[in-house]
Amino acid sequence: MKSPSSLPVSKPLNFWLCLGLPASAAVALLLLELTSLDMDLARHFYSAEAGGFIGRYSFFLEDILHDRAKQLVILFSVLAILGLVGSFILQRLKPYRRELVCLVLSLGMATAFVSPLKTITAVQCPWSLKEFGGQETYSELLSPRPPTDKPGRCWPGGHAATGFALFAWFFALRDRRPRLARYALIFAVSLGSVFSVSRMLQGAHFFSHNVWTAIFCWLICLGLYCLLLYRPARQRS
Repeated sequence: MKSPSSLPVSKPLNFWLCLGLPASAAVALLLLELTSLDMDLARHFYSAEAGGFIGRYSFFLEDILHDRAKQLVILFSVLAILGLVGSFILQRLKPYRRELVCLVLSLGMATAFVSPLKTITAVQCPWSLKEFGGQETYSELLSPRPPTDKPGRCWPGGHAATGFALFAWFFALRDRRPRLARYALIFAVSLGSVFSVSRMLQGAHFFSHNVWTAIFCWLICLGLYCLLLYRPARQRS
């Protein structure tokens, strides 16, 4: 029986899938900029007669799915940090220190990238646009921003990132607990998607904002896994 003190041999990664799928999604999103799909989807969630986006003032979407759910994800991060600290104190956690380092770094970086990009890109939220009762002018992601006194802060999606950042748990568990890792992946995709749709219903983000967020989170977590944990059999030998 293999000792937990040694790093497990990693199952080979299919890089065509791990990198090809997000790359294809990124190309599709760039082509999406040539269409009106983002605006068309947002219009389905907007009703001028109802006073705006159908979920803008929803208690469930704002207080439960936004505030409370975000606190739950923060709890996952706190537990990861406590586990890492504990690996320097408790002998039974020491063999898992590298995984815990990867987990903490992945969770941190997969959420920390959002605010700087929001500031740099200055993309407006749907609820701020003239088409949806606001005062700002719409512009595509790669287009110059129209002059405004209130630059947007809506790309990429911050709330979606708190869900998709849980890709980190998939990679941290991949080598030692592959079945649990698959469950973690399904949970991360599901939670990130629920967060994404909830914010679209509120008019906080377009569809493409959230897909970009998923791509970034995946690549960050994948990169740290490859750097810190990935040990295929050929490399170990």
